[in-house]
Amino acid sequence: MATVSGLFDNYDDALTAVNKLQALGIDRAQISLVANNSDDWYGRDSATTTSTTSHADGRTHEHHESHAGEGAATGAGIGAVLGGAGGLLTGLGLMAIPGVGPVVAAGWLVATGAGAVAGAAAGGAVGGLVGAMTSEGVPEERAHIYAEGVRRGGTVVSARVPDEREAEAQAILDAESAVDVTARERVYRDEGWTRFDPEAPAYTAPEVQRERARYRA
Repeated sequence: MATVSGLFDNYDDALTAVNKLQALGIDRAQISLVANNSDDWYGRDSATTTSTTSHADGRTHEHHESHAGEGAATGAGIGAVLGGAGGLLTGLGLMAIPGVGPVVAAGWLVATGAGAVAGAAAGGAVGGLVGAMTSEGVPEERAHIYAEGVRRGGTVVSARVPDEREAEAQAILDAESAVDVTARERVYRDEGWTRFDPEAPAYTAPEVQRERARYRA
């Protein structure tokens, strides 16, 4: 098996790539995704809102409306795009990665055991992200760029594919508006970056939005 990876500034582009990998015949259990969630785009509809009704006799009554169902529907929609109720969806959830912040993650990059999402207590989420990629043949320098890309608001997709499908699968990732990792590394290094640092502060939501906007421009 070979490992192919792509970094995306746009989450929708990452999902399109996942779909095309599955259409190529790649087992969805072999596809992993980690997406920055610093701006709470996943799960933001799970809040509860409160409204007040005033009655003629002066009484008031508060109505509490939960949007948890909407949040669940959002998650289900993402899961459907990722490939249904099993495979990649196994382990889909929220986690916090030191140096990155909150992410939406699924698949073998961040999974332990039977697909449970790994937390920092299960061996270090950062070690799991960078370490899992390098253990599957991704050059360490490249793995650090992927991790830094997620820290700055991106999404990384990695897939373990049969050797004979490696070139075709990588071409899919490269074609779906994937980041030119060599060029992005140059940008990072020109700004003084050397490698992913789990001790660095996570990007805030406004910082993530500005980072995404600079590449759209």
